[in-house]
Amino acid sequence: MNESNRLLIDWIESWPLFEWITRIVPNGYAQALLVLGLFIILAKIMDLVVVPVIKRWSRLTETTFDDELIGILRRPVFMSIILIGLGVTADILGFDGQVARITFSVLKTIAIFIWTLFIVRFLRLILLYLGDDESRYQMVQERTLPLLNNLSVILAVGLATYFIFIAWRIDVTAWLASAGIIGIAISFAAKDTLANLFSGVFIVADAPYNIGDFIVLDTGERGMVTQIGIRSTRLLTRDDVEITVPNAVMGNAKITNEAGGPHEKFRIRVAVSVAYGSDIDQVRRILTEVATGEEMVCEVPEPRVRFRTF
Repeated sequence: MNESNRLLIDWIESWPLFEWITRIVPNGYAQALLVLGLFIILAKIMDLVVVPVIKRWSRLTETTFDDELIGILRRPVFMSIILIGLGVTADILGFDGQVARITFSVLKTIAIFIWTLFIVRFLRLILLYLGDDESRYQMVQERTLPLLNNLSVILAVGLATYFIFIAWRIDVTAWLASAGIIGIAISFAAKDTLANLFSGVFIVADAPYNIGDFIVLDTGERGMVTQIGIRSTRLLTRDDVEITVPNAVMGNAKITNEAGGPHEKFRIRVAVSVAYGSDIDQVRRILTEVATGEEMVCEVPEPRVRFRTF
Protein backbone atom coordinates (compact mmCIF):
# COMPACT_ATOMS: atom_id res chain seq x y z
CA MET A 1 0.00 0.00 0.00
CA ASN A 2 1.43 3.39 -0.98
CA GLU A 3 1.56 6.42 1.25
CA SER A 4 -1.57 8.13 -0.10
CA ASN A 5 -3.69 5.00 0.48
CA ARG A 6 -2.25 4.61 3.94
CA LEU A 7 -3.01 8.22 4.92
CA LEU A 8 -6.61 7.99 3.69
CA ILE A 9 -7.32 4.73 5.49
CA ASP A 10 -5.60 5.88 8.69
CA TRP A 11 -7.71 9.03 8.64
CA ILE A 12 -10.94 7.06 8.17
CA GLU A 13 -10.02 4.51 10.85
CA SER A 14 -9.30 7.36 13.30
CA TRP A 15 -12.99 8.25 13.35
CA PRO A 16 -14.63 7.55 16.76
CA LEU A 17 -17.13 5.22 15.10
CA PHE A 18 -14.37 2.85 13.94
CA GLU A 19 -12.71 2.91 17.34
CA TRP A 20 -16.06 1.95 18.85
CA ILE A 21 -16.46 -0.91 16.33
CA THR A 22 -13.02 -2.33 17.12
CA ARG A 23 -13.83 -2.34 20.84
CA ILE A 24 -17.23 -4.05 20.70
CA VAL A 25 -16.49 -6.42 17.76
CA PRO A 26 -13.26 -8.32 18.38
CA ASN A 27 -13.49 -10.55 15.28
CA GLY A 28 -11.73 -9.05 12.25
CA TYR A 29 -14.13 -10.56 9.70
CA ALA A 30 -17.12 -9.21 11.60
CA GLN A 31 -15.46 -5.79 11.80
CA ALA A 32 -14.86 -5.80 8.05
CA LEU A 33 -18.45 -6.85 7.32
CA LEU A 34 -19.83 -4.20 9.67
CA VAL A 35 -17.63 -1.46 8.22
CA LEU A 36 -18.62 -2.40 4.65
CA GLY A 37 -22.27 -2.31 5.66
CA LEU A 38 -21.82 1.14 7.19
CA PHE A 39 -20.26 2.46 3.97
CA ILE A 40 -23.12 0.98 1.92
CA ILE A 41 -25.61 2.70 4.27
CA LEU A 42 -23.63 5.96 3.95
CA ALA A 43 -23.73 5.67 0.15
CA LYS A 44 -27.49 5.02 0.23
CA ILE A 45 -28.06 8.01 2.51
CA MET A 46 -26.05 10.17 0.13
CA ASP A 47 -27.96 8.82 -2.86
CA LEU A 48 -31.49 8.85 -1.43
CA VAL A 49 -31.42 11.76 1.02
CA VAL A 50 -28.61 14.25 0.42
CA VAL A 51 -28.73 14.29 -3.40
CA PRO A 52 -32.54 14.84 -3.61
CA VAL A 53 -32.24 17.75 -1.16
CA ILE A 54 -29.49 19.33 -3.26
CA LYS A 55 -31.58 18.77 -6.41
CA ARG A 56 -34.51 20.61 -4.84
CA TRP A 57 -32.22 23.55 -4.09
CA SER A 58 -30.87 23.48 -7.65
CA ARG A 59 -34.38 23.84 -9.10
CA LEU A 60 -34.48 27.34 -7.64
CA THR A 61 -31.83 28.49 -10.12
CA GLU A 62 -32.66 29.81 -13.58
CA THR A 63 -30.52 27.33 -15.55
CA THR A 64 -30.72 23.56 -15.78
CA PHE A 65 -26.94 23.17 -15.81
CA ASP A 66 -26.70 22.44 -12.07
CA ASP A 67 -29.59 19.94 -12.26
CA GLU A 68 -27.86 17.99 -15.02
CA LEU A 69 -24.52 18.21 -13.21
CA ILE A 70 -26.03 16.67 -10.07
CA GLY A 71 -27.59 13.98 -12.23
CA ILE A 72 -24.27 12.86 -13.71
CA LEU A 73 -22.41 13.29 -10.39
CA ARG A 74 -24.79 11.10 -8.41
CA ARG A 75 -23.51 7.69 -9.52
CA PRO A 76 -19.74 8.43 -9.27
CA VAL A 77 -20.14 9.69 -5.67
CA PHE A 78 -22.19 6.62 -4.72
CA MET A 79 -19.65 4.21 -6.24
CA SER A 80 -16.68 6.10 -4.76
CA ILE A 81 -18.07 5.68 -1.24
CA ILE A 82 -18.50 1.95 -1.86
CA LEU A 83 -14.94 1.65 -3.20
CA ILE A 84 -13.52 3.49 -0.17
CA GLY A 85 -15.46 1.09 2.03
CA LEU A 86 -13.97 -1.87 0.18
CA GLY A 87 -10.49 -0.41 0.66
CA VAL A 88 -11.02 0.02 4.41
CA THR A 89 -12.46 -3.49 4.58
CA ALA A 90 -9.40 -4.91 2.84
CA ASP A 91 -7.16 -3.12 5.35
CA ILE A 92 -9.16 -4.47 8.30
CA LEU A 93 -8.86 -7.99 6.91
CA GLY A 94 -5.09 -7.55 7.00
CA PHE A 95 -4.29 -7.83 3.31
CA ASP A 96 -0.60 -7.23 2.78
CA GLY A 97 2.10 -7.69 0.20
CA GLN A 98 1.09 -8.68 -3.34
CA VAL A 99 -2.57 -9.25 -2.42
CA ALA A 100 -2.94 -5.76 -0.98
CA ARG A 101 -1.23 -4.18 -3.96
CA ILE A 102 -3.48 -5.95 -6.47
CA THR A 103 -6.60 -5.23 -4.40
CA PHE A 104 -5.97 -1.50 -4.19
CA SER A 105 -4.87 -1.34 -7.82
CA VAL A 106 -8.16 -2.93 -8.90
CA LEU A 107 -10.16 -0.53 -6.73
CA LYS A 108 -8.26 2.44 -8.12
CA THR A 109 -8.80 1.23 -11.70
CA ILE A 110 -12.55 0.95 -11.15
CA ALA A 111 -12.60 4.44 -9.62
CA ILE A 112 -10.64 5.85 -12.56
CA PHE A 113 -13.09 4.32 -15.05
CA ILE A 114 -16.06 5.74 -13.13
CA TRP A 115 -14.65 9.24 -12.88
CA THR A 116 -13.39 9.22 -16.47
CA LEU A 117 -16.93 8.56 -17.62
CA PHE A 118 -18.09 11.42 -15.41
CA ILE A 119 -15.46 13.78 -16.85
CA VAL A 120 -16.51 12.91 -20.43
CA ARG A 121 -20.16 13.61 -19.62
CA PHE A 122 -19.23 16.77 -17.70
CA LEU A 123 -17.18 18.17 -20.59
CA ARG A 124 -19.98 17.33 -23.03
CA LEU A 125 -22.44 19.13 -20.75
CA ILE A 126 -20.19 22.20 -20.63
CA LEU A 127 -19.84 22.23 -24.43
CA LEU A 128 -23.61 22.01 -24.88
CA TYR A 129 -24.09 24.80 -22.35
CA LEU A 130 -21.51 27.04 -24.06
CA GLY A 131 -22.93 26.19 -27.49
CA ASP A 132 -26.32 27.61 -26.52
CA ASP A 133 -24.83 31.11 -26.64
CA GLU A 134 -23.02 31.22 -29.99
CA SER A 135 -22.70 35.01 -29.81
CA ARG A 136 -20.29 34.74 -26.85
CA TYR A 137 -18.57 31.42 -27.59
CA GLN A 138 -18.19 31.34 -31.38
CA MET A 139 -15.81 28.40 -31.27
CA VAL A 140 -18.46 26.16 -29.67
CA GLN A 141 -21.15 25.73 -32.31
CA GLU A 142 -23.28 22.91 -33.60
CA ARG A 143 -20.86 22.06 -36.39
CA THR A 144 -17.81 22.07 -34.07
CA LEU A 145 -19.38 20.10 -31.21
CA PRO A 146 -18.45 16.66 -32.66
CA LEU A 147 -14.81 17.70 -32.97
CA LEU A 148 -14.65 19.21 -29.48
CA ASN A 149 -16.45 16.19 -28.01
CA ASN A 150 -13.94 13.84 -29.63
CA LEU A 151 -11.01 15.92 -28.39
CA SER A 152 -12.40 15.90 -24.84
CA VAL A 153 -12.87 12.12 -24.97
CA ILE A 154 -9.29 11.63 -26.21
CA LEU A 155 -7.97 13.89 -23.45
CA ALA A 156 -9.98 12.10 -20.75
CA VAL A 157 -8.98 8.64 -21.98
CA GLY A 158 -5.33 9.67 -22.18
CA LEU A 159 -5.33 10.95 -18.59
CA ALA A 160 -7.21 7.87 -17.41
CA THR A 161 -4.66 5.58 -19.06
CA TYR A 162 -1.83 7.52 -17.40
CA PHE A 163 -3.40 7.22 -13.93
CA ILE A 164 -4.16 3.52 -14.45
CA PHE A 165 -0.47 2.93 -15.17
CA ILE A 166 0.37 4.78 -11.97
CA ALA A 167 -2.21 2.74 -10.03
CA TRP A 168 -0.52 -0.48 -11.18
CA ARG A 169 2.97 1.00 -10.57
CA ILE A 170 3.95 0.77 -14.23
CA ASP A 171 6.75 3.08 -15.35
CA VAL A 172 5.23 5.32 -18.01
CA THR A 173 8.47 7.06 -19.00
CA ALA A 174 9.15 4.72 -21.90
CA TRP A 175 5.50 4.84 -23.00
CA LEU A 176 5.49 8.65 -23.01
CA ALA A 177 8.73 8.74 -24.99
CA SER A 178 7.28 6.31 -27.56
CA ALA A 179 4.06 8.30 -27.76
CA GLY A 180 6.06 11.48 -28.37
CA ILE A 181 8.01 9.89 -31.21
CA ILE A 182 4.84 8.47 -32.76
CA GLY A 183 3.12 11.85 -32.42
CA ILE A 184 5.98 13.59 -34.23
CA ALA A 185 5.90 11.01 -37.03
CA ILE A 186 2.13 11.36 -37.43
CA SER A 187 2.34 15.16 -37.40
CA PHE A 188 4.87 15.10 -40.26
CA ALA A 189 2.91 12.50 -42.24
CA ALA A 190 -0.42 14.30 -41.86
CA LYS A 191 0.73 17.91 -41.68
CA ASP A 192 -1.64 19.03 -44.45
CA THR A 193 -4.61 17.35 -42.81
CA LEU A 194 -3.70 18.82 -39.42
CA ALA A 195 -3.23 22.27 -40.99
CA ASN A 196 -6.74 22.08 -42.47
CA LEU A 197 -8.12 20.81 -39.19
CA PHE A 198 -6.66 23.58 -37.03
CA SER A 199 -7.45 26.22 -39.64
CA GLY A 200 -11.07 25.05 -39.63
CA VAL A 201 -11.25 25.45 -35.86
CA PHE A 202 -9.69 28.93 -36.05
CA ILE A 203 -12.05 29.98 -38.86
CA VAL A 204 -15.05 28.96 -36.78
CA ALA A 205 -13.65 30.75 -33.73
CA ASP A 206 -12.62 33.94 -35.56
CA ALA A 207 -15.66 33.94 -37.92
CA PRO A 208 -14.24 36.05 -40.81
CA TYR A 209 -17.26 34.86 -42.81
CA ASN A 210 -20.47 32.96 -42.19
CA ILE A 211 -22.68 30.67 -44.21
CA GLY A 212 -24.57 32.77 -46.74
CA ASP A 213 -21.88 35.46 -47.07
CA PHE A 214 -20.52 36.31 -50.53
CA ILE A 215 -16.73 36.37 -50.39
CA VAL A 216 -13.89 37.01 -52.81
CA LEU A 217 -10.45 35.41 -52.39
CA ASP A 218 -7.21 37.07 -53.38
CA THR A 219 -6.70 34.25 -55.91
CA GLY A 220 -9.85 35.30 -57.78
CA GLU A 221 -12.38 32.73 -56.55
CA ARG A 222 -15.67 34.29 -55.52
CA GLY A 223 -18.98 32.89 -54.40
CA MET A 224 -21.46 32.39 -51.58
CA VAL A 225 -20.33 30.32 -48.60
CA THR A 226 -22.52 27.21 -48.43
CA GLN A 227 -20.62 25.12 -45.88
CA ILE A 228 -17.81 25.63 -43.37
CA GLY A 229 -16.39 22.23 -42.55
CA ILE A 230 -13.51 21.06 -40.43
CA ARG A 231 -11.37 20.31 -43.49
CA SER A 232 -12.63 22.72 -46.16
CA THR A 233 -14.97 25.59 -47.03
CA ARG A 234 -17.40 25.35 -49.95
CA LEU A 235 -18.33 28.26 -52.21
CA LEU A 236 -21.17 28.44 -54.74
CA THR A 237 -20.31 30.73 -57.65
CA ARG A 238 -22.72 32.80 -59.74
CA ASP A 239 -22.58 30.04 -62.34
CA ASP A 240 -23.90 27.49 -59.78
CA VAL A 241 -20.49 25.84 -59.64
CA GLU A 242 -19.33 24.62 -56.23
CA ILE A 243 -15.72 25.27 -55.27
CA THR A 244 -14.10 23.44 -52.35
CA VAL A 245 -11.21 25.36 -50.81
CA PRO A 246 -9.02 23.75 -48.10
CA ASN A 247 -9.20 25.58 -44.81
CA ALA A 248 -5.41 25.94 -44.72
CA VAL A 249 -5.72 28.07 -47.88
CA MET A 250 -8.64 30.03 -46.43
CA GLY A 251 -6.71 30.67 -43.24
CA ASN A 252 -3.78 32.24 -45.12
CA ALA A 253 -5.73 34.03 -47.86
CA LYS A 254 -6.85 37.64 -48.05
CA ILE A 255 -10.65 37.42 -48.02
CA THR A 256 -13.04 40.17 -49.06
CA ASN A 257 -16.41 39.60 -47.44
CA GLU A 258 -18.93 41.54 -49.52
CA ALA A 259 -21.70 40.62 -47.08
CA GLY A 260 -19.76 41.73 -44.04
CA GLY A 261 -20.09 44.91 -42.04
CA PRO A 262 -22.91 46.22 -39.85
CA HIS A 263 -25.36 46.69 -42.77
CA GLU A 264 -26.92 44.25 -45.20
CA LYS A 265 -26.48 46.67 -48.11
CA PHE A 266 -23.30 46.63 -50.19
CA ARG A 267 -22.18 48.43 -53.32
CA ILE A 268 -21.49 46.67 -56.61
CA ARG A 269 -19.48 48.36 -59.35
CA VAL A 270 -20.24 47.16 -62.87
CA ALA A 271 -18.06 48.28 -65.76
CA VAL A 272 -20.01 48.74 -69.01
CA SER A 273 -18.32 49.42 -72.35
CA VAL A 274 -20.08 51.03 -75.31
CA ALA A 275 -18.98 51.78 -78.85
CA TYR A 276 -17.21 54.97 -79.79
CA GLY A 277 -19.60 57.63 -80.95
CA SER A 278 -22.45 56.49 -78.64
CA ASP A 279 -24.68 59.13 -77.08
CA ILE A 280 -23.28 59.46 -73.58
CA ASP A 281 -26.47 60.93 -72.13
CA GLN A 282 -28.56 58.14 -73.63
CA VAL A 283 -26.18 55.49 -72.25
CA ARG A 284 -26.39 57.11 -68.82
CA ARG A 285 -30.21 57.22 -68.98
CA ILE A 286 -30.54 53.58 -70.11
CA LEU A 287 -28.17 52.29 -67.43
CA THR A 288 -30.00 54.28 -64.76
CA GLU A 289 -33.35 52.82 -65.88
CA VAL A 290 -31.93 49.29 -65.81
CA ALA A 291 -30.56 49.78 -62.30
CA THR A 292 -33.71 51.37 -60.87
CA GLY A 293 -35.84 48.67 -62.46
CA GLU A 294 -34.05 45.93 -60.53
CA GLU A 295 -35.87 45.15 -57.28
CA MET A 296 -32.66 44.17 -55.50
CA VAL A 297 -31.13 47.63 -56.05
CA CYS A 298 -31.64 50.00 -53.10
CA GLU A 299 -33.43 53.33 -53.48
CA VAL A 300 -31.27 54.87 -50.76
CA PRO A 301 -28.56 55.39 -51.76
CA GLU A 302 -29.79 55.61 -55.35
CA PRO A 303 -27.82 53.98 -58.18
CA ARG A 304 -25.35 56.22 -60.01
CA VAL A 305 -23.79 56.07 -63.45
CA ARG A 306 -20.30 57.48 -63.86
CA PHE A 307 -18.47 58.13 -67.09
CA ARG A 308 -14.90 57.09 -66.42
CA THR A 309 -12.92 57.31 -69.66
CA PHE A 310 -13.08 57.09 -73.42
